Amino acid sequence: MNAELQTYLKGIVNNLPETPGCYQYLDDSGTIIYVGKAKNLKRRVSSYFNKEQQTRKTRLLVTHIRDIRYVVVKTEADALLLENNLIKRYKPHYNVLLKDDKTYPSIAITTEYLPRIFKTRQRGKRGAIYFGPYSHVPTLYALLDLCRELYQPRPCHTPMTREGVENGKYDVCLDYHIHRCKAPCVGKQSHDDYMRCIEACKEILKGNTADVARKMREDMIALANELRFEEAQEIKRRYDLIESYRAKSEVVSNVLHNIDVFNIETEEKTAYINYLHVTNGCINQAFTFEYKKKLDETDEELLTLGIIEMRERYASQSKEIVVPFHVDLPDGMVEQTVPQKGDKKKLLELSKLNVKQYKFDRLKQADKLNPEQKQTRLMKEIQRDLGLPKLPLHIELFDNSNISGADAVAACVVFEKLKPAKSEYRKFNIKTVTGPDDYASMKEVVRRRYTRLSQEGRPLPDLIIADGGRGQMEMIREVVEDELGLEIPIAGLAKDDRHRTREMLYGFPPAIIGIKPESQLFRTLTQMQDEVHRFAISFHRDKRSKRQTASELDTIAGIGPATKQTLLKQFKSVKRIKEATLPELQALLGTARGEKIYHNLHTNG
Repeated sequence: MNAELQTYLKGIVNNLPETPGCYQYLDDSGTIIYVGKAKNLKRRVSSYFNKEQQTRKTRLLVTHIRDIRYVVVKTEADALLLENNLIKRYKPHYNVLLKDDKTYPSIAITTEYLPRIFKTRQRGKRGAIYFGPYSHVPTLYALLDLCRELYQPRPCHTPMTREGVENGKYDVCLDYHIHRCKAPCVGKQSHDDYMRCIEACKEILKGNTADVARKMREDMIALANELRFEEAQEIKRRYDLIESYRAKSEVVSNVLHNIDVFNIETEEKTAYINYLHVTNGCINQAFTFEYKKKLDETDEELLTLGIIEMRERYASQSKEIVVPFHVDLPDGMVEQTVPQKGDKKKLLELSKLNVKQYKFDRLKQADKLNPEQKQTRLMKEIQRDLGLPKLPLHIELFDNSNISGADAVAACVVFEKLKPAKSEYRKFNIKTVTGPDDYASMKEVVRRRYTRLSQEGRPLPDLIIADGGRGQMEMIREVVEDELGLEIPIAGLAKDDRHRTREMLYGFPPAIIGIKPESQLFRTLTQMQDEVHRFAISFHRDKRSKRQTASELDTIAGIGPATKQTLLKQFKSVKRIKEATLPELQALLGTARGEKIYHNLHTNG
């Protein structure tokens, strides 16, 4: 930034008022690249040019600022709303942007003489009232079905007017005969009654199902008292339907009324925010959306933006919001509750469940489109959780296998970018250890592995994982660090009594790393552990089988290595070779050799 530009910007900053407002940063083409809000414009904008407070991304933003504009408002709440509108209008490059590339469906109720109720993805048209949008489409269809079952709003698309109905312009259609419509178009249902049904549908879509059910119950009792049992039975049918719906929807407590619930999950570049609106204990709006992070925004900043955006989008008049932590909202704007127990805590947990599921679905979709991205994301998680100096592109795992010390072997499997590099797998016969000593076996194998890699100048792994807990990790550390003087991060995967992966350990002394068992990362690590165990067990079984086979066949005269291989390939085991008839052996090995081996087998048997 040249001296002339610095002087120009400094002059603007020094003359900024110390009042609430919004500021806009422009680049050299006059494009707005950032919009922000402030309780105190002068203090907030000054902080961007204070090098001690700058982050790396903020410094990058400042290098592109060529001009500053601002708007003064009366209150902090006005600044918050104005900022949200300006961001949506200009979509500045350095602002958090709402990723809203999906048009979710809504429910429309038209304002014509005989209103219709239907699903739509276009909310901009006049002549209708809209409810939603609904990110969970089954909820939308459940509400539509409930309205149709209860009140039979006309399903046809014909535009209808008062004059048309009064002049007999319309005819009864099939929907009337199959009981999907009460034919208000020909006067079989009065206009007043039809409109009462439409108003009841509106109350259901607003979430006021408890009020609708209570009114039905009152009507049902009144009709029964008047001995009008058939009409009472029809209302009871409707009452049962709406109660069934309320039982299936998330009813926490009828006392909870007109509350907004928010929760957030973040990752490196994206934030996911869930919004639930609760009326009479029922959730009648649910939506999860994404923000693309730009300037290392905190969870508090992101959640604040999400609250303002969703309350404006849904025209929420809730006086209370339930949040996982307090956010910076203007005093008196809305009451914030961070519940520790009770029904509100249940709602907050439900919101958390929804946002986690949405995040999982988005990541799963992205992983399918770009498998390489999935591996990179998981490696970054390992690097972050363990505090590794670099991305673990090359990981090696070790495991031992023996039975009471017999046929002791070990295995090393290699993963490149979390994918098995089978050509790099290595098998080890234990040479210096007598008896079942897993610790000594591990030290021998690790010493041989990394001595050789060092001598050959081949790259060392970014992470070593022991198939075991603290003891195995310490044996590896003694060899790698104390004997060979190498610096390689070491982790361990400990198992429970049922031989299932229980936890990941890292550091010295080893500490438990908090990786959730249901996470994709934990599953990946478990698969890696299963792979090294499989490879070690397979090698041990092969060695034991060869030893057992050799001990029996090698004592039989006339059976050399080639003949032994031929016999085992044909008969699969020593037992079946001994059970073979003379003609079978002669057919396989020839008359003379087959007879010789047959007599030797039965003489020795």
